[in-house]
Amino acid sequence: MGTLRAVLFDFGGVISTSPFEAFARFEYSNGLPADFLRTLNATNSDTNAWARHERNELDFDEFCAAYEAEALAAGYAIDARDVIGCLSGDIRHEMIEAIRRCRERLRTGLITNNMAPMNQGESPMLSFVDELFDVIIESSKAGVRKPDPKIYEMACEQLGVEPHEVVFLDDLGVNLKPAKAMGMTTIKVLDGHQAITELEEAVGFPLR
Repeated sequence: MGTLRAVLFDFGGVISTSPFEAFARFEYSNGLPADFLRTLNATNSDTNAWARHERNELDFDEFCAAYEAEALAAGYAIDARDVIGCLSGDIRHEMIEAIRRCRERLRTGLITNNMAPMNQGESPMLSFVDELFDVIIESSKAGVRKPDPKIYEMACEQLGVEPHEVVFLDDLGVNLKPAKAMGMTTIKVLDGHQAITELEEAVGFPLR
């Protein structure tokens, strides 16, 4: 591994806890099969309603209608608005501290698949994002989403680094695979402690 100059972070499942836990509770409460939502979101993963909304190709009402239709075609009726409510996780404050320490020595970036511009939402807990990152790429603004290699190329270009100079953290292997193929060091986030430990090994200095 060469010299690292930048660290890229995902948001949900990395900086915040994973929405999959909330999905599981939603499925249980609504009589859905286990992993129904994850399976729905992974079916036609580049062209389904979820992906199109994250690229801002559908507005919210259009997304809800399309998403509910996809669920119905898969055998179950859901309320898309309730599913979206599952997305807000708890902030991992130890990860915030790790990002701050990274930024003292390295370039930092955020690449996130999202459904609304972070700086225009109703989520005051996201107000700290701008001060943590040199570059923020949101799928809903960029019109491209992970795991499309274009979003990683965009991040490297804006950070002024080469892929082999980057370490990237995400909770989904499908998002890490193209980044690794480009030459990035990748960390699959299972929990905050594990991720920070592996990141400390990658960057070579303490993050807590």
